Amino acid sequence: MSLSLHSPPSSFLSSSLPKSTLGFANGSSFSTLFFNSNRSFPVLRASSSSVDAGSSTELDAVSTFSEIVPDTVIFDDFEKFPPTAATVSSSLLLGILSLPDTIFRNAVDMALADSTCSRLDNPELRLSCFVNKALVNVGGDLAKLVPGRVSTEVDARLAYDTHGIIRRVHDLLKLYDDINVPPERLLFKIPSTWQGIEASRLLESEGIQTHMTFVYSFAQAAAAAQAGASVIQIFIGRVRDWARSHSGDPEIEAAIHRGEDPGLALVTKAYNYIHKYGHKSKLMAAAVRNKQDLFSLLGVDYIIAPLKILQSLKESITAPDEKYSYVRRLSPQSAASYEFTAEELTKWDQLSFASGMGPASVELLAAGLDGYANQTKRAEELLDKIWPPPNV
Repeated sequence: MSLSLHSPPSSFLSSSLPKSTLGFANGSSFSTLFFNSNRSFPVLRASSSSVDAGSSTELDAVSTFSEIVPDTVIFDDFEKFPPTAATVSSSLLLGILSLPDTIFRNAVDMALADSTCSRLDNPELRLSCFVNKALVNVGGDLAKLVPGRVSTEVDARLAYDTHGIIRRVHDLLKLYDDINVPPERLLFKIPSTWQGIEASRLLESEGIQTHMTFVYSFAQAAAAAQAGASVIQIFIGRVRDWARSHSGDPEIEAAIHRGEDPGLALVTKAYNYIHKYGHKSKLMAAAVRNKQDLFSLLGVDYIIAPLKILQSLKESITAPDEKYSYVRRLSPQSAASYEFTAEELTKWDQLSFASGMGPASVELLAAGLDGYANQTKRAEELLDKIWPPPNV
């Protein structure tokens, strides 16, 4: 992550984590995304040799190649899968508002008591202010609980407004500064529209770390890498799901013609591009559906895995068998020999970016933006119903 991968101060490494039954909201289920940014990446290996037979579990074995982190976490699982960083989003706010006895509810109530927001006459601006303040208050609490970075969602309704995204990030940064959370502990999660990628480029030039999401095509991944995004997140399972029920996307059909899974092929190409051409971005593979997906991605910087997969990995104490072998699939060495077409090596601009977005990425991006926008609207509506909060 360049700036974001340096180890944080040691005081952040020994946070005690309270127990709670809250599940963080992520998509349709209550969860949160945690990814490791406080320790160094696995040592690069020169060849695809098998891991030492002494590894005690499959989770230990695969963790030597990639950071394996939970997709769905509740606080009661902290001892099993300790979180090291977190994402705060409108869906997380919905989860907090649905469980008023959580440790984060006070952060939301204090946001609703903020006098700067309360004085705004325009109801839309007031609710937006409350959401921003609540996101930052919860993010500040999370920053005390985890040693790594806190990634804060930028309103998806700004996805096609470069300057709107930048203003929002600056606003969020100021709010974080007010509660003494330093910028090096923060990422800002931005949709990978062209305007979002341009915002990432400008923000990264200021030293502000960005986390690009909703990446479903090589054009998006390569443009985000050229922009210098700190983290690029690809949803492999969603690409695969689209391919199973649709046709007509050249990038996906080319992968299928080669006998490759289109989601895994996209991560492989993006990883090879980043490493072959020296971009600083770190790649995050999400929407992993099974252990074979995970094994096929070993070597990528982050793999976001569901709890059921993590639990299976942790409980398996067997040596590599004929079906699965713990082999590094992605490495800077293999990236160096990967061949790209002239079209793929273009300096991406808005026109080439639009041309490179196939029907899968267009549809999946639109669906993701609609989902995030709806969650933000629901959070605003819930905050409006309880404002002003009692007992504050």
